[in-house]
Amino acid sequence: MIYLQLFFSFLQIGMFSFGGGYAAMPLIQEQVVSRHGWLDMGEFTNLITISQMTPGPIAINSATFVGTKIAGIPGAVVSTVGCILPSCILVTLLAWLYLKYQKMDLLQSVLQSLRPAVVAMIASAGVSILVSAFWNGADVIALADTRWTMVGIFVICLILLRKTKWNPVLVMALAGVLKLLTAIAGIG
Repeated sequence: MIYLQLFFSFLQIGMFSFGGGYAAMPLIQEQVVSRHGWLDMGEFTNLITISQMTPGPIAINSATFVGTKIAGIPGAVVSTVGCILPSCILVTLLAWLYLKYQKMDLLQSVLQSLRPAVVAMIASAGVSILVSAFWNGADVIALADTRWTMVGIFVICLILLRKTKWNPVLVMALAGVLKLLTAIAGIG
């Protein structure tokens, strides 16, 4: 019975968590804290922290964590499958529709018009990250408040990625080491 509860609880989360992980948090809280009492609020806060620290979407990490806590490895599998099943079905359906109608002029024009919007969304996220890194997320950007150490690390990483074609994982590791060294030296 617990496996069915886990499956259907995370199936609901997977079906209705549009807008990403942060939008899913109230749904997860409703299911695992309020409705079923699988976690208390302290554990839920820890769950969100752990989900942020580990790779992957918050909802899937939460499903795996709660499933493991409640019913071990089988519970983790059932919860995770419940969480990802709606997305898998939707993506499969969209892929089938795309393959069937990919030559259709209307579909191609819709996809071409979406490209600038996607680029704008990615650029917006990039600018937000830069503001957070360079000015600590300040509402007003001032030259005097610029974190020049972070700008320097950014420029080094950009050069390594664009000019020397370093592996992005190595560049991220180097950025972490550079930031750690500047913090130890008291520069950043």
